[in-house]
Amino acid sequence: MMEEGKLRWLLRRGMKELDVLTERYYAQRWPSATEAERALFIQMLQTTEDPDLWSWSMGYEQPPEIYADVVEQLRRHH
Repeated sequence: MMEEGKLRWLLRRGMKELDVLTERYYAQRWPSATEAERALFIQMLQTTEDPDLWSWSMGYEQPPEIYADVVEQLRRHH
């Protein structure tokens, strides 16, 4: 698994609003998330551009099916 310092760096996005969303997810959901969810969350942060992540998180667009559950958790914790 990724070390915490690297993960915290991934949480820092180019938009303050996304920083808030990812930090809240990390603080509230990460401790109880499954290893599979954690892996998908990290993958999503590593491969998704900020505008797409924002659109999915706000419900403007549907995320790819692979990230649907993770995005739903992100929405719940904002």
